[in-house]
Amino acid sequence: MNNYTPEKATILVVDDTPANLKLLQEMLQSKGYRVLASPDGKTALNAAAKSLPDLILLDINMPEMNGFEVCERLKANELLKDIPILFISALTETTDKMKAFSVGGVDYISKPFQFEEVNARVETHLELSRQKREVQKSYNKLRELETQRDGLVHMIVHDMRSPLMVTLGNLELLQYDTLSKNAALCVSAALRSTDMVIKMVTTILDISKMEAEKMTLNYSAVDMINLVGETIRMVESLQASRSITLTPPGEMESLSCDANLIQRILQNLIVNAIKFTDKEKGVITISIENASPNKVRVSVVDNGPGIPPEYCEKVFDKFCQASTRQQGKGYSTGLGLTFCKLAVETHGGRICLESDEGKGSTFWFELPRR
Repeated sequence: MNNYTPEKATILVVDDTPANLKLLQEMLQSKGYRVLASPDGKTALNAAAKSLPDLILLDINMPEMNGFEVCERLKANELLKDIPILFISALTETTDKMKAFSVGGVDYISKPFQFEEVNARVETHLELSRQKREVQKSYNKLRELETQRDGLVHMIVHDMRSPLMVTLGNLELLQYDTLSKNAALCVSAALRSTDMVIKMVTTILDISKMEAEKMTLNYSAVDMINLVGETIRMVESLQASRSITLTPPGEMESLSCDANLIQRILQNLIVNAIKFTDKEKGVITISIENASPNKVRVSVVDNGPGIPPEYCEKVFDKFCQASTRQQGKGYSTGLGLTFCKLAVETHGGRICLESDEGKGSTFWFELPRR
């Protein structure tokens, strides 16, 4: 059943043959439509601009401006571009029909026409247009709600930083007090947890900035070999009996980048490799190479269980963790890989995962030389 109300629909009919124009106008009016009639392209464009129609029936062979040109002009106008255009013409060549669709038409009716066919197609495209508007309206509302939600989350997370920093400072002071062994262990655990939450808050805020393209990078000349070596030392406490080695290039010039962000990328990738490799038999290799004269590639290779192909792209999505948990699996580390992707892309680079199930994974990222 058609949900569109004809009485509320306006149809613009454009045809340079008076008999056709009058016939279509009378027939459409008999169905309850409001009809605007135009004998040529220029008049049609003016009529459409003054009284926005819901649909346009457009002839092709017209003097001065043919139907294809009229359609192109309509589609170039931001206010008129979404109006469905049905071509109605005596031209029957396939090339004419293909051109009609290529310039933006949604349907093609051949002359001589049967009004039952014209009416059926008019009703169909009016309904499709109505549904499209409803979908767009719902989408816009959803985007508005998402924006409000993201703004609220950002505000809450931002406001968490101050009390967390105060908590961290007080816990650090407690370390210097004379405490029992159990109390000291509790303070140490609280310090680690608070520091972890602060890092999570920082990551969320940075992701928001990068998604909004408002992240300011602090470029400096960075020795990548030293930076990777320093990052490996930072995660030594998590290493256990795993092997972590660095394979440096023969020669490597310094790279202009934001050292803090790149180190956080490295730390996330190395910790991720540690998490998914065996505590006793895990092998992690980090390599740096000149991918090209203008690019540097850093790879983190592990011998863990690997990741199924269907998850290789999803692991960088911040919602991946939730979806994989439903299946009892976890191929992501929360927001860590999302942060890595955005931070690399903010530098103008790219990041990728290559993995074979049962054989391990390779995360690599490339940065341009500046």
